Amino acid sequence: MSLPLSLSLYRAATTALEPFAPLLLERRAKAGKEDRARLNERLGRPTTPRPAGPLVWLHGASVGESLSILPLVERLRTERPDVGVLVTSGTVTSAALLGRRLPTGAIHQFLPVDTPGGARRFLDHWRPDLAVFVESELWPNLLLTAKDRGVRLALVSAKLSDKSYRAWQARPFAAGRLFGGFDLILAQDGRAADRLTSLGGTVAGEADLKFGSAPLPVDAAALASLRVRLGDRPLLLAASTHPGEDELILAAWRALPDRPRLVIAPRHVERGPAIAEAARATGAGVALRSAAPDDPAEVIVADTLGELGLWCRLANLTLVAGSLVPGIGGHNP
Repeated sequence: MSLPLSLSLYRAATTALEPFAPLLLERRAKAGKEDRARLNERLGRPTTPRPAGPLVWLHGASVGESLSILPLVERLRTERPDVGVLVTSGTVTSAALLGRRLPTGAIHQFLPVDTPGGARRFLDHWRPDLAVFVESELWPNLLLTAKDRGVRLALVSAKLSDKSYRAWQARPFAAGRLFGGFDLILAQDGRAADRLTSLGGTVAGEADLKFGSAPLPVDAAALASLRVRLGDRPLLLAASTHPGEDELILAAWRALPDRPRLVIAPRHVERGPAIAEAARATGAGVALRSAAPDDPAEVIVADTLGELGLWCRLANLTLVAGSLVPGIGGHNP
């Protein structure tokens, strides 16, 4: 079956740009946005052997999506140990988190960039029987190549932002080809179901994996120790902040008559030093968690991975950021 014009142009463009992918990835690695030791995975050259037998591939774009599929991965490993489980993600932070929390036997790899060659190499190696995509990250070359090879496709916790929905509406034939290719679609809510249906998808029901997630893990010893060190002063947690939000939060915090201790946990931990500098500029005492984990400063920048469960349990009030500046869209609590 021939591709719609927009998908044909996309495939041609990604084919032409594929030789430049290593250079782009190297530049991203220098900026801390890629794991240099694992760049081959991003080019569709896996670094781990495929396990024998059937294989389920699950993809979550970043930390939130990756966390949401962990219960599903754990259940698969428990109930179907004969089935291999491959989990892909696209960010350094999600890779670090999955490296610590995936159950024994589950494999993590970075998703390859969406070029025809990368998609072919990835699928040649892993040969999944089922591919499960979470929320809304759709890569045409990977999806179309997988579909052509007979891989069963599922889209779960599916949603579309206003911007994405308008973009797909402008390309109805491409939307119909991609969304119509899924064997199963479970939408996050009724609004998402209506949008996906209008674009050519067949929605079987509603389900949001994030509601099935277990509470964030915590180190009990670290929790007890921090409770003692921090004392009785109330604690305000600003979680998953983005650039531009930290300054707003600091200004609002400074205006409080009886200031609580403030913990800022950025969405991307590499921003920690910059946030600490912004906090110091207000005259506050500041501690960077990665450099001074025992410092009970009045402003703590939580630039470590895997400790959000710790701060959530210590906080008297939590602000889930992502909606204080335009263009982000907010985060699920």
